[in-house]
Amino acid sequence: MAERILIVDDEETLCEVLKLNLENEGYDVDIAFSAEQALTLDLKSYALILLDIMMGEISGIKMAKMLKADITTANIPIIFTTARDTEDDMIMGLNIGADDYIMKPYTVRNVIARVRTVLRRTTGSKNHRAEKPNIVQVEGLMLDLEFKRCMVDGTEVKLAKKEFELLAYLIGHRGRICSREQILSRVWSDEVVILDRTIDVNITRLRSKIGAYGSYIVTRSGFGYGFRD
Repeated sequence: MAERILIVDDEETLCEVLKLNLENEGYDVDIAFSAEQALTLDLKSYALILLDIMMGEISGIKMAKMLKADITTANIPIIFTTARDTEDDMIMGLNIGADDYIMKPYTVRNVIARVRTVLRRTTGSKNHRAEKPNIVQVEGLMLDLEFKRCMVDGTEVKLAKKEFELLAYLIGHRGRICSREQILSRVWSDEVVILDRTIDVNITRLRSKIGAYGSYIVTRSGFGYGFRD
């Protein structure tokens, strides 16, 4: 079965040219002329999305954040195609989780080469993820357990090693209260002496770093901590 590609761009002529050439390469290609139109499609069925940044009310950046925040679409590779060529724009796109960034004007040959490269790089890991899921998500809060990444509404948040392990443990046991002893034995099992205050400090930092989702971490005095459903 041919790999499916979605082109999201408001330049209709450009979309038709890309579609024709990509189909000549054996891909199954669909077009959406806005992010709003794209979001009505079954996005999880696509192997790759070519996404323009500068569109209507929902920009390519905003759509990419929405895709990365949804567990069903978080692993779909994205290639940004855009006329914005500053280094900050490129870094922002890659930090969101885009797999490549192509600046306009570009050649169709260049786009095809980039598409091949990204699909070749991601197909193997996609199959691996299907066999061993490593994404944990609660609404817009997502943890990638394999690559040790935390995403909050599509934006990566830097967590220290113990902060990441603590959050993963609490989410993995969400809906219940974990005692301090349980948390210490799992998250700080490699430490010789750890004070109870260490857990409190890390909980405070986590709540601050994960924004609105910090309220999901609950405290039960005398019992321990939990992550609510």
